[in-house]
Amino acid sequence: MIATGDLNLVVVFCSVISGAALGDGLAFWLGYRYPSRVRKFWPLNKHPVLVYRGEVFFQKYGKAAVLFARFLPPVRAFVPVTASAMGMTPRQFYPINLVAILLWAPVQVVPGMLAGNAYRHAGAIAGHLTLPIIAGIAGIAFLIWGIRRWFKVG
Repeated sequence: MIATGDLNLVVVFCSVISGAALGDGLAFWLGYRYPSRVRKFWPLNKHPVLVYRGEVFFQKYGKAAVLFARFLPPVRAFVPVTASAMGMTPRQFYPINLVAILLWAPVQVVPGMLAGNAYRHAGAIAGHLTLPIIAGIAGIAFLIWGIRRWFKVG
């Protein structure tokens, strides 16, 4: 929608950055404020394996875990609360987290923007390409199915 002008790129980036910073900030604050009770909070109490992975990840990489976790979906949600519960200070967390968010935001926004731009430019011929694209995808899927079946039988 950025490519069509329905959404403003700056507004989208600001929203992505703000949402990530607020979410991580709240998670960090909860772990900082309630370090011994954080595992009992929802949704952490529903995902003990992911919490454990977050702890192991943080122990292994230390402060760098905050940066790396931003790009690892399952761990991303648990590292801020884990980092604070394990003793990381706000002064250490927030600058690293902000850098991670600023690196991560374009990775989330730009591919969709480029795809929308490509679609917009291909708009005139897109209708004519629909059937061949669907046929090509179906053909590839059928080929993969046939090869997998042949190797299982053979």
